[in-house]
Amino acid sequence: MKTSILILSFTFFLFHSPNILAKNYKGAEYRTKESFLYGRFEASFKACGKEGTLSTMFTYFDGTPTDPWAAHKWNEIDIEILGRYSNDVQFNTITSGATNHVRHQPVNFDPALDYHTYAFEWTPDYIAWFIDGVEVYRQTEAFVKTVIRPQKFMFNTWIPQWADWVGVFTEQILPAFTYYDWAAYYSYTPGKGNYGTQNNFTFSWRDDFDAFDSNRWAKATHTWSGNNSDMAPENINFKDGKMILSLTTAAEMGMNDRKAPTIITARAINESKIQVFFSELIDKISAEDPAKFVIPNTAPVKKAVLLSNQRTVELDVEQLDLSSLSNIIVYSGIKDKANPPNSSGLMSRTLIATPKFKFPVKINVGGEATNNFLADREFRTDTASYGYMEGSKISAVSVTGSSENIVYQTGIIGLTKYAVRVPNGKYSIKLLFAEYTVKNVNERVFDVYTQGKQVIKALDIYKEAGNLKALEKVIEDVIVSDYFLDVHFAALVGNTVLNGIIIESIGTSVDQQSSLPNVFKLEQNYPNPFNPTTAISYKLQAASHVTLKVYDVLGREVAMLVDEYKQAGTYITTFDTHHAELSRSIPSGVYFYRISAGDYTAVRKMILLK
Repeated sequence: MKTSILILSFTFFLFHSPNILAKNYKGAEYRTKESFLYGRFEASFKACGKEGTLSTMFTYFDGTPTDPWAAHKWNEIDIEILGRYSNDVQFNTITSGATNHVRHQPVNFDPALDYHTYAFEWTPDYIAWFIDGVEVYRQTEAFVKTVIRPQKFMFNTWIPQWADWVGVFTEQILPAFTYYDWAAYYSYTPGKGNYGTQNNFTFSWRDDFDAFDSNRWAKATHTWSGNNSDMAPENINFKDGKMILSLTTAAEMGMNDRKAPTIITARAINESKIQVFFSELIDKISAEDPAKFVIPNTAPVKKAVLLSNQRTVELDVEQLDLSSLSNIIVYSGIKDKANPPNSSGLMSRTLIATPKFKFPVKINVGGEATNNFLADREFRTDTASYGYMEGSKISAVSVTGSSENIVYQTGIIGLTKYAVRVPNGKYSIKLLFAEYTVKNVNERVFDVYTQGKQVIKALDIYKEAGNLKALEKVIEDVIVSDYFLDVHFAALVGNTVLNGIIIESIGTSVDQQSSLPNVFKLEQNYPNPFNPTTAISYKLQAASHVTLKVYDVLGREVAMLVDEYKQAGTYITTFDTHHAELSRSIPSGVYFYRISAGDYTAVRKMILLK
């Protein structure tokens, strides 16, 4: 959570006048009347997943009757899901002086697509966060000892004004909904409990959200500086055993969705692929009708596939002229998942071309263009081709140990991701780091992930290189199968930092002809084990009709991944267990994938772990 938000928002529980605070957008907050000192707090929920928004569960000390303005005594513990990320959950402890201690936790699922159980344990000695029953992060630093004030258990959804934190909000994404299945509290009873870490917690209560319990909960009616929405009781509703917190316009409050899906962006990925990104989750059947999509002066769309985020339709086309793109026309009948569904009318959007980078791609993170390095930029919307997500620019003095000295004089501190749109394929990534301010080990420590896989664990720049010395980390064999290179930074202690990035293509293309291989070969899928997606690479020595199928251990066909004629080359295809055209829902276990290309056949084993 932004520090600036927190300092200004301290009064939000004290001033509730709707006439003074009325805003164009309405959020919702549900909070206990009772405050709790220590314990385990749990909830199962599904985030709204819309850029520019937050879905949360947290505890908060809102002052006392004798000391309501105690900003210097700030105590708060957060789980915040930023709608801009499809594989990230933010944890934060906020202490005296509104000081943030943030961890962005990479996850192997989209928090907006299904319910997951989130929890944290708050004790005098540690604060630990859990996802689906597994501890994923723990804080034991000295500041934990200052989190000693009774806090209320809360849930909310709202629209922060800081686009550099949560992404760019657009009214097109409304209404948006966060669904809560249940919440529970366990008191801290060390040595006497039967639940949680070392059985130090005891069950106190659980609410299945079948109805509003006015004895335990209150519906908020406030707002605060930095929040572009008011908290409205009308946006807290209960249906089918779920609590629904809504984000709406002032004119359409409540849990009903009456808006048809609309196009946010339409992007030409390359000469044969287009991705159309919609404002909300859409229906698979209506979205996968290729006749609904027309690109003037281009051959008809061959295939339309709804991708795993359930908001993007990927189109296969014959040949696009990227130098003279016009509009894409989408005929009526794209349905959303509301009950009853809303159906779109005729839509048109300008196609955005994805630039073709010349490799190696060099980016001066936090700085201007220099020495063949591109200038940095923020990755704020779907129109961006590369850039950083979250963080602040820094400048520093020269460092030693690198021929690219000028690149180390700028950087981004506190970044969560660096994203670059690239062709599908295999890459080598060089990350450039330097330490300017830290003078001791264990003051800045963070993890690095690419494409959902941890590639650097507990990086301590000062420990490895000292102060004002360049440190380079090379990550090999990074496979991109969704045209999106994702480098994820997750702080353990202090803030993350990055000074430069160099991306080198290492010769493997995906779904397009590459340098011709001299053999037929089926590679091992990556990652393996996997959940929910994995990439499968194969080489064709000569042009062939290719089939690539997935089978279970009983030999039953699970999915057809490829069934078409392909030229000689190297290819990668993605197996998505959530939204592939599966013959049936598949559980965790061992599966086999088999390729047939001319006279060549091969089989490999893979493991799905949900």
